[in-house]
Amino acid sequence: MEMWLLSEAAQRVQRRQACTRKRGPAQAPAPVPLFRRVDIALDCSYVWEDVRGLLRASGGSSSQHPATLVLRGISVRDDGNLDDVTEYEVPQGNPDSSSPIVFEASAQSVSIPHAESLLHAECDGEEVNCEISPYSSQQAGEGLCRTSWFMATLQLSGGISVTLVLRGPHCSSQEEKEHDATLHPKLRIPMSKERTVLTTVEFQSSSRNTSLRTHLGSSVTLDCRFALAPSSSFSSLEWRRQHRGSGRSLFQYQVGSTGPAAQPKVHVDVAELVGSGDASLSLQGVSVEDEGTYICLVSTPLHQAQHIIQLHVAEPPRVRIIPAVVSFERDVTTTLTCTVAGYYPLDVSVSWTQKTPEDNVEIPLSNARFSSHRQSRDGTYSITSYLSISSATAQAPATYSCHVSHVALAEPISVSSHLKAPEQTGLEGLVGGFMATIIFIIVLFVMLRRRAAKPKSEQLLRAPE
Repeated sequence: MEMWLLSEAAQRVQRRQACTRKRGPAQAPAPVPLFRRVDIALDCSYVWEDVRGLLRASGGSSSQHPATLVLRGISVRDDGNLDDVTEYEVPQGNPDSSSPIVFEASAQSVSIPHAESLLHAECDGEEVNCEISPYSSQQAGEGLCRTSWFMATLQLSGGISVTLVLRGPHCSSQEEKEHDATLHPKLRIPMSKERTVLTTVEFQSSSRNTSLRTHLGSSVTLDCRFALAPSSSFSSLEWRRQHRGSGRSLFQYQVGSTGPAAQPKVHVDVAELVGSGDASLSLQGVSVEDEGTYICLVSTPLHQAQHIIQLHVAEPPRVRIIPAVVSFERDVTTTLTCTVAGYYPLDVSVSWTQKTPEDNVEIPLSNARFSSHRQSRDGTYSITSYLSISSATAQAPATYSCHVSHVALAEPISVSSHLKAPEQTGLEGLVGGFMATIIFIIVLFVMLRRRAAKPKSEQLLRAPE
């Protein structure tokens, strides 16, 4: 047991050595990318059903066991940072019931998609969620070899998803006794002499995105691709959309049929589908009704693999405030109106602030009123917020701002209305004018007296002559 744990820790160190190398000084790029075969080892969970025959999608209870998936001899670009990457070494010693089960997968007939992302996931700060489960729809007989197919699902935190259908070991009834000593002590899966499960990749499918966000009226492509071993053949493709409990088929293609019927807004290039395994769905003129969960289901005569892509529609709001300028008047209450329109989805945040020349920061206001949400024909929403300004409590000059936050906005939108300082009118104006007149008269009187006194002073100075 100790030897097994030490070896497993060593494997993790091996996988991280490429990170140190990759983050080192940049090297001059080669004129033509070179390729190198490496082993990609991923920490996984082996998941199986407690109730035999129940698919995982049916909600049956399941159990988990630690596992390692080793993709052997995968071709990746060698940019000079793979010198420290070594072959995966199978842990030595006899595994016990708690030891991880190692699945070795040969991919000589099928290329592994996004292999470089899987290899450098730790370097790039991404997490890989890996699950391996017996493929429930295919049984290779009863007894020891009842599970001959496995499905591995790989999910990167960046959005990439990969599904691998693995062909497991085969044995006859006579071979059961010979393999009896190499059964996994807990899972009862036939293992090789090196205490691993030897498999080959017969079918792979992948998608670059598990979640997409787009605007109204735009075009978007939902990525879905697959590849098959020569022993397998493509059978059919179906795209489905589910939203709020209802679902419908968007596209169907069956090998040997006359071809899919033309569908508005959706398109799959059948030539690329059959020729290169590109099952991507193009969606034109996205509307609110196109939001939902899209399922790409690729089938062979023996297997099915699916990818789920969430499509979110997000439209930013248009914001306007009226009036933009307010003149202060006593005993008058002015209402500012902030109109927020054309946004989707529904959730939106609207707030008000006030700022005067004496304030260092904007002061939040809580006396705003809101209308109910209104929905337009195109599915977008609008709402109106009202802020009342009373001359009894307001200070002028001041700036009142309406702030709007929404998932479609990179940062909140702010629009402002300016409250002008009051103008002097009525009695205050008369008093001010009277005082100004009095001051003017006094100043004029003083200046005239000084001018009148000046000649007498000059006469007194000239008298002695």
